[in-house]
Amino acid sequence: MTDARKVVRLYRSDVRAARLRLGRRIRVTPVFHTEVTGPHGPVKVTFKLEYLQYGGTFKVRGSLNALLENKGDARGVIIASGGNAGIAAALACALQQRPCTVVVPESAPHTKVAAMWAYGAEVLWHGTTYADAKGYADGLAAERDALQLHAYDLPAVVAGAGVVGLEIERQVHGRPPVLAAVGGGGLASGIAAALGMRGRVVGVEPKGAPTLHAALAADRAVDVHVNSIAADALGATRIGAIPLELAQRYRMASVLVTDDAIAMAREYLWREFRIVVEPAGAVALAAIQSGAYVPEPGERPVLVLCGANTDPATL
Repeated sequence: MTDARKVVRLYRSDVRAARLRLGRRIRVTPVFHTEVTGPHGPVKVTFKLEYLQYGGTFKVRGSLNALLENKGDARGVIIASGGNAGIAAALACALQQRPCTVVVPESAPHTKVAAMWAYGAEVLWHGTTYADAKGYADGLAAERDALQLHAYDLPAVVAGAGVVGLEIERQVHGRPPVLAAVGGGGLASGIAAALGMRGRVVGVEPKGAPTLHAALAADRAVDVHVNSIAADALGATRIGAIPLELAQRYRMASVLVTDDAIAMAREYLWREFRIVVEPAGAVALAAIQSGAYVPEPGERPVLVLCGANTDPATL
């Protein structure tokens, strides 16, 4: 089990503080009640349209919250990212007029790197995995005496992501389960912190990147091999310490989906709703359509569509 004495514990109060800090700097993204095709017929769901967030990713909530917490610190910012966390940090730094450097693995999609450049970030390539980029970013931050952000394992980042949960709570009645993609775990665990014991969060992961699933099975964080079409966004090889503690405390479930199911869900969102998301943004829907998660009778789960930074030509 995670040693809580060594991990910062987050609570609903931390997420509420993040919401006040962020104010109108981020969008309150809408929800959309609809039906989707399931394995045995139509399934009622609610989409949380987080792909409409500034920068096309929920991660701007966490990055901006972290910078606002450190607004007296004028140092440059460094972050390692496979894509969306780098976009979010670049955007947050642009809003706060701070220099930003993003270290990305060689596998980072050009679409996402171009977005980082568009927000004024310096982009450095290092290694083939997120872990490689993170190791290099650690050394660079020390060398430059920079403020280092983490994609998913920093208290302010997780609390900022959790504001999504507070919005869902206001927008949807009845406290339905919330399905959210898991890579390093910041989004799903932040929502769990926001909803507390009154809510139910299900982490959805590609079978080729089961960080939470493996950690819950082992009762501790473990390294996993990553091989998935969603790896540019869900490419962490290990669940974060803060997300794991929250997942254990709030008894978060984990379900796995195949790459084929993710691709089919992504194509379905475009065909039926003209919604364009990256593979990670379709993971929650893939759980419903593949039968990996079966709603209880009368239940209408909330599916977080979390990222839109993709090349539409790949649909």
